[in-house]
Amino acid sequence: MSLFPGRMLIGTSGWDYDDWVGPFYRDEKHKLAQYCRVFPTTEINSTFYSLPTPSLSRGLARATPRGFVFSAKLYKGITHEKKLNPKLGVDVLLREYFNAIEPLKRSGKLGPILIQMPPRPRKDFPYFEDFLSLLPENFKYAVEFRDHSWLDDGVFKLLEKYGVAYVIVDEPLLPPIVKVTSDIAYIRWHGRGARPWYYYQYREEELREWVPRVREVAERVNTLYGYFNNHFRGYAPRNALQMLRLLGIASK
Repeated sequence: MSLFPGRMLIGTSGWDYDDWVGPFYRDEKHKLAQYCRVFPTTEINSTFYSLPTPSLSRGLARATPRGFVFSAKLYKGITHEKKLNPKLGVDVLLREYFNAIEPLKRSGKLGPILIQMPPRPRKDFPYFEDFLSLLPENFKYAVEFRDHSWLDDGVFKLLEKYGVAYVIVDEPLLPPIVKVTSDIAYIRWHGRGARPWYYYQYREEELREWVPRVREVAERVNTLYGYFNNHFRGYAPRNALQMLRLLGIASK
């Protein structure tokens, strides 16, 4: 029986890292299959760098066990290049993206779409609400900001209006604001390093600070998704396992 009303799915941001061989993987073959034996969820990084294909979605669905969940990053051409501007063909890119990701959704293995915004101020994105209104309604969404100007009650109200989760972060540049704007929650632990942030291994006492926050959020949503992005040298799976243990939901 779950310790919380909703599900808590915790894993790592991506899984295909060569320097995890040894610290986490036994060998370099079939990394995803090895990953699935330990964690119930992961983020797909490749969908951020290029538009996905239906064959990618089908392949990931076939390669993972029942109940496994992927969160997929939205293509950066929409957020970083076209800056969410509908006048620049964002609607066309969205159709291509969601057509490609549909097989993963049909398989029951698609979690939220992660909308990762660039580190730019809110004033650079006048079409933010127009963009939210274009998102298909039969998917879950979470948006991650990288600039203080977005941490505003008006923005949070917009997210609530469209049912989009605010991504709670642990990183050097933004405060770890615990804000629930949807029936799901999304947390990303990036690390506290410098150049880059994610070359960092959390100490257990640092993770312990997060336990009451995670529990608070989990009690207010249907599903909580949490991902460790500090992927260097296998730090992410180590810290994710520690977090599961601290929350009392680690299995053998």
